[in-house]
Amino acid sequence: MKRHLTVLLALLTGLLAAGPASAQAGPAAGTVAVTAPAPQEVLSPTPYMGWNTYYALGGDPTDAEIRSITDFLVSSGLRDAGYEYVWIDGNWAAPTPRSAAGDLVPNPDQFPNGLKPLVDYIHSKGLKAGIYTDAGPYIPGKCGLGSHGYYQRDADNFAALEFDAVKVDYLCGIAADLDPKTVYTEFAQALRNNASKRPMLFNLCNPVTSPDWGNYPEEQQSTYSWSYAPAIAQSWRTYTDVGFVGEIKFKDVLRNYDANARHPEAAGPGHFNDPDYLGPELGMNDEEFRTQMTLWSVAAAPLVIGSDVRKLSKTSLDILEDRDVLAINQDSAGVQAVRVGPAGTTETWVKRLANGDRAVVLLNRGDSPATLTTKARSVGLSGDRFTLKNAWTNQVTESAGTISAAVPAHGAALFRVSQAAGKPGVPHVVAGLPQVTQVGGDAVPAGVAPVVAGGDQARVEVTVRNDGAMPVFAPRVELAVPAGWTARPLGTAPKQLASNGSVTLAFTVTLPATAEPGSGALTATTSYEVTGKGRLRQETATSVVVAPAAPDGDVALSHHKWISATSGWMSPTVDQSVGGWSPISMLGEVYPTGIGVASPSAVRYYLGDRCSRLTATVGIDDAVRNVGPEGGTSTFQVIGDGKVLFDSGVLTRDDVREADIDLTGVRVLDLVVGDGGDGGYNDRADWAGLNATC
Repeated sequence: MKRHLTVLLALLTGLLAAGPASAQAGPAAGTVAVTAPAPQEVLSPTPYMGWNTYYALGGDPTDAEIRSITDFLVSSGLRDAGYEYVWIDGNWAAPTPRSAAGDLVPNPDQFPNGLKPLVDYIHSKGLKAGIYTDAGPYIPGKCGLGSHGYYQRDADNFAALEFDAVKVDYLCGIAADLDPKTVYTEFAQALRNNASKRPMLFNLCNPVTSPDWGNYPEEQQSTYSWSYAPAIAQSWRTYTDVGFVGEIKFKDVLRNYDANARHPEAAGPGHFNDPDYLGPELGMNDEEFRTQMTLWSVAAAPLVIGSDVRKLSKTSLDILEDRDVLAINQDSAGVQAVRVGPAGTTETWVKRLANGDRAVVLLNRGDSPATLTTKARSVGLSGDRFTLKNAWTNQVTESAGTISAAVPAHGAALFRVSQAAGKPGVPHVVAGLPQVTQVGGDAVPAGVAPVVAGGDQARVEVTVRNDGAMPVFAPRVELAVPAGWTARPLGTAPKQLASNGSVTLAFTVTLPATAEPGSGALTATTSYEVTGKGRLRQETATSVVVAPAAPDGDVALSHHKWISATSGWMSPTVDQSVGGWSPISMLGEVYPTGIGVASPSAVRYYLGDRCSRLTATVGIDDAVRNVGPEGGTSTFQVIGDGKVLFDSGVLTRDDVREADIDLTGVRVLDLVVGDGGDGGYNDRADWAGLNATC
């Protein structure tokens, strides 16, 4: 039986427990009416964990592949860490998915013995099995698997096969123009009433988002699911897919996390917001994936691995299995983190834990390292002594009230913070990451990834701060640089670092003229004396981009090697529209050279103060006209050393702009495409020409 209640939750009530008035979670939170699931329906008191076929195997997963991954979940320790669901996603059914008798049938080429032996095998390994369907009907040529009209029959069959979880998509639902709340509620009822009385998790997976998918009514979108899903499902998707098959990018991880953060009040034991899957080694570096794991953990999100776990590095497996991080995700309170203070390049997020501790995230969205701080009182704690446990390093220190960390670009520090008692602990000293602040006498703009080249001289700074209650003595920093580079210290270190004090130590780093393009590591060893503890050391490192040679003469910049390049989807394409499907074309005119991207995008070149002029034509590629009337708006900016040199304004598919730009004195050039304020749907943007005089 359902019972109705009104959940009235401000972000501070129950989330921070008398925390600060500055806590924020997103654009909307407040009074919502939801139907609470009956107690017997709480199948997942903490966020469920597992693995899914979609991003790793794409279409056509096979019995053999799934058995192999099942075995690896056991042998790698992932099962014992909590990853217990083996979830078969789409494309498992036969080309004609339903038999004459009305039952969904698996593809015999992929599952020659059917699904039941595979489910039995998964269970024999101490794991649980999940399956996929869609809330809409099967529509030949549009969507390949749907349960509409067969909800009870399919629920009964899934239960008879002894599945433990069902993911219900909405692609067929979109095609049939159904109402998500209505059909998902009907499917949930069918699952609860299955003939075998088998408990099965329900993952409500509506990926429809506007503007990412086009112009859909609010009630059709994933951003509306929170208003009804807590009553009927164990989890519900809160935004579009976090990536594509084989590709999950950091920018999309942040996008999905932000959307997921809009309604933390909807989450709780047995029902959780779902920002989509974890993507180690699918397009993120180790630091970026560690950040995703941090954010998903404090979000009380289901932890479902999207990668082929058999191919993961030890580093990725260690991130997935970290006990302290998983404990925060699996905390019994089931509370989702909220942001404290404003949104920006750097942010603080806090999650209240069942025992009164706080999980605190210091998030650096930017492209350069930064030391981030917050206060214990800002995360809802009172007192004058606090124990900080770094969930990733296991280091335990004591603070007098400040929580800080040196956070790499695209990184996140995660602390478990509690009130301290007993004898004083080791002071919380933050050894900063080496940071390039000047190159050749020119300041590096804040938040911009520094670029150096052969023969450059750079200023590198390391800031050390003491957040403990007692001073530390004789702080020292040594800086190691790549072979052939030199590092010369500037100034002298102080004799002591007082409580709440900091010092910045600087070095002049010189690159040889023959420095190879790529990256170079700057490694700082920071040491200091602590009374009764001896001399303690911390090592921090930053990777610095070493640029390729600057262009020379009159060149098509698209044919010159870039430093980095991103695209909203797929990858930037040289001399073709994004994806490489057609030549660059705008308003019927074809351009032989240029770069095709999807918004948002950034392409970076090193010019080394050797170029004087850039000309280009910018606009939306004619390929958008083959997709539909929605979307296809972008902005174009040319940025030199952090200064905007050209801004197109918003361009539609019927606009182009000519750019003629003075590049005098520019070392690093960025070509930036934005989405025009309406999302990235159908935004295929072109930088045509890009002729540089150098």
